[in-house]
Amino acid sequence: MTYCSLRSTIDHTGGDGFGYNGQHGKPRFDTEFFLLSFIAVTRVTKAAMRILVVTNQKGGVGKTTTAISLGAALVARGQRVLIVDLDPQANATSGVGVRKDLPNGIYGVLLKEQPISSAIVQTGLPGLDLIPSSAEMSGAEVELVPLLAGGSRWRQAMRGAGDYETVIIDCPPSLGLLTVNALVAGDGVVVPVQCEYYALEGLAQLLETIEAVRQRLNERLEVLAIVLTMEDRRNRLSMQVADEVRRHFPKLVARTRIPRSVRLAEAPSHGKPISIYDPSSRGAQSYAELAREIDHRLKSREAIPLSGAIA
Repeated sequence: MTYCSLRSTIDHTGGDGFGYNGQHGKPRFDTEFFLLSFIAVTRVTKAAMRILVVTNQKGGVGKTTTAISLGAALVARGQRVLIVDLDPQANATSGVGVRKDLPNGIYGVLLKEQPISSAIVQTGLPGLDLIPSSAEMSGAEVELVPLLAGGSRWRQAMRGAGDYETVIIDCPPSLGLLTVNALVAGDGVVVPVQCEYYALEGLAQLLETIEAVRQRLNERLEVLAIVLTMEDRRNRLSMQVADEVRRHFPKLVARTRIPRSVRLAEAPSHGKPISIYDPSSRGAQSYAELAREIDHRLKSREAIPLSGAIA
C-alpha cells in the first residue's frame, strides 16, 4: 500500500479530517444511528469516579490490550481501577486470568438486574478488579433493546460499583447497542488506532457516533485520546499512518505511542497485564507513560471536544 493510496482514502472521507466539515468543525451525519432511538439512559457517575470507554469498531487494534494495560498502569499510580468487559469474546476477562464461565458477570447485571457488587471479581493484581464477560453476551444486544427503551441500566449498575477512582469499559468491536450505551455512561473515550492502513477506514464513523451520543444523550462526553498502537518504526507505512492521524487530529492524538511488541502479545496468554508479566519491557513502559498522560489530561481537563480537535 502506497502513501498516495492512503492519502486518497483520507481525501475520500471529506479531505478535512476523516469526513468532518471543515467549515463548521462538525461531523456530517450521512445516516441516523437508529440505536439511539431506543435509549433513554442518563449519565451518572460518582463524584470521584471517572468512566473511560475504550472503543474502536475495528478489531485487532489493541483495544483490549489497552484497557488492561492502562488499568494496570493506573493501579501502579495508586488508583483503584475496575475493568468492565462488555465484549462477548471476553478477552479482557481471560487477559487478567479470570475464567470466562463464571456464573455472575456483566450479563447478569444488565439482563437479570443483579447487583453490580456481586459481579465484581478480583484479579491477580491488587487494586485491579473486573466485571467479567462471557458467551452469554453474544445475544445481549437483542435482549437489551426492549429493556433499555424505558429505563437506565447503566445508571442503575454504576450506583453500586464501589469506591473506584477509574472504571474502564472494554467495548466489543462494533458500534452496536452495547458500545453506544457505554458511551452514554462514559466521561472520556480512548480510541486505540493501529498504525496500519485499514485501521483508519472506520475512524470517521466512530468519531461521528461519539459526536452523535454527545449531542443527543451525553453532552459531557469527550474524546480523551486517540492512542496509536502497534507502531513499527521500521515500517514506512506505519509511520505514514501515524503522521496522517496526527496531522488531522493534532489535539486528540496522545503523545505516547504503543510499539508493536512480542511481550505485549504474550501477556494475555499468561493472564497477566504487561506491567506484571514483563515490567521492564517497552510495552509496559509505554503504557505507564500513557497512564501518566491520561491521568494528567483528566486532572487538568484537557479532554478535547470533537468540534475543537480538527486541524
